[in-house]
Amino acid sequence: MAFPEGFGWGASTAAYQVDGGWDADGKGPSVWDTFTHQGGERVFKNQTGDVACGSYTLWEEDLKCIKQLGLTHYRFSLSWSRLLPDGTTGFINQKGKIDYYNKIIDDLLTNGVTPIVTLYHYDLPQALEDKRGWLSEAIIESFDKYARFCFSTFGDQVKHWITINEPNVFALLAYDFGIYPPGVPHFGTGGYQAAHNLIKAHARSWHSYDSLFRKEQKGMVSLAIFATWVEPADPNSVSDREAAKRTIAFCLDFFAKPIFTDGDYPEVVKSQIAFMSKKQGYPSSRLPEFTEEEKRMIKGTADFFAVHYYTTRLVKYQENKKGELGFFQDVEIQVFPDPSWIKSLDWIYVVPWGIRKVLKYIKDMYNNPVIYITENGFPQGDPASLDNTQSWEYFRQTFQELFKAIHLDKVNCKIYSVWSLLDNFEWIQGYSSRFGLFHVDFEDPARPRAPYTSAKEYTKIIQNNGLEEHP
Repeated sequence: MAFPEGFGWGASTAAYQVDGGWDADGKGPSVWDTFTHQGGERVFKNQTGDVACGSYTLWEEDLKCIKQLGLTHYRFSLSWSRLLPDGTTGFINQKGKIDYYNKIIDDLLTNGVTPIVTLYHYDLPQALEDKRGWLSEAIIESFDKYARFCFSTFGDQVKHWITINEPNVFALLAYDFGIYPPGVPHFGTGGYQAAHNLIKAHARSWHSYDSLFRKEQKGMVSLAIFATWVEPADPNSVSDREAAKRTIAFCLDFFAKPIFTDGDYPEVVKSQIAFMSKKQGYPSSRLPEFTEEEKRMIKGTADFFAVHYYTTRLVKYQENKKGELGFFQDVEIQVFPDPSWIKSLDWIYVVPWGIRKVLKYIKDMYNNPVIYITENGFPQGDPASLDNTQSWEYFRQTFQELFKAIHLDKVNCKIYSVWSLLDNFEWIQGYSSRFGLFHVDFEDPARPRAPYTSAKEYTKIIQNNGLEEHP
């Protein structure tokens, strides 16, 4: 089962989840520093990313893991508040900028590993959140200036950029549900406002790269969209089938259609939110509108399609009779797993065929783009054991489905990157969820890394450029 020649095999991490050094060498606080230090059990056992995997001082250990696997690509994120402590270019943190990230990039390239760099992975500088963060239109300018700073500083060596990680998840969890920082819910409004600004910020930064840096640096820029596949709970029910289509429109196409197609939200999203808003007595839709000029600016602002896939759900139509405020109420759905699916963690059910469906959908809907899978993973069953054979079985089945997507469906997928290189701080789940190819002992101050079975098996996949065929 050989993958195409030159196929990229990677692993991914994110700054707050692995770096530690939360206040080292002039770094400013991010919203996650503030959020976790406030306590209140919003994070599992009030754990923090203050030290995490200690990668800020243990990069050499991470590099050993990367070399041991034989990765062709490594995706990591920059900490905005490590580079620009108050979020602006008014003060540039030379030590955080030069010593840490340039060393990572240099070491990767020296070892034949291509860096994929994410500008923003959930960790907004607290100074900008104090000015309303992603709910304020001022964030668009701030992000564009930060992006330009990164392109000019690192772009001579970095050729693959992700502007924003999972804006479709982040906007909801942070600004609608309020379970991520800043931790204040704005049901039915905040998520849409943040999403609106995230899309415009991405587009602005893409244009900055295109006009100021592309000619000389010859890189590529996109954003990474989280995709959960959904199927109708009852395939024979018209309302369930429509609910499934609506769910994909709200979750995936909400960001993909403006950027890859025509600069505007899906019609079903606009009509559904407008209908609900009217029912609730709002004078206009809770979903902001793009101007014609903004639509022109947003359209076509991606050089590849970066997608994350973890799991699949069933969807059932659930009418919002009372006109309640909320995302799921707007989509009018009930979401749940098939009871026959294996549960590997509270939110992940093992559905390997979902990745093939997502990739085929993107190919058909978005004119067969080049696709990078920048995250996919499964948590370890027993963190005390390095033998995670069961998790590896899920990976193996996923690679089989990926192989079919490329060879049978002719999906133009060029890179696959595992989440994650290391066990790390998994946001509100703290260290209770372990997605690493390498085990990290968080009780040991030295944070030693040790390979799980999955690391050893993934190494073979990379060496063979695919799965070994068994007679």
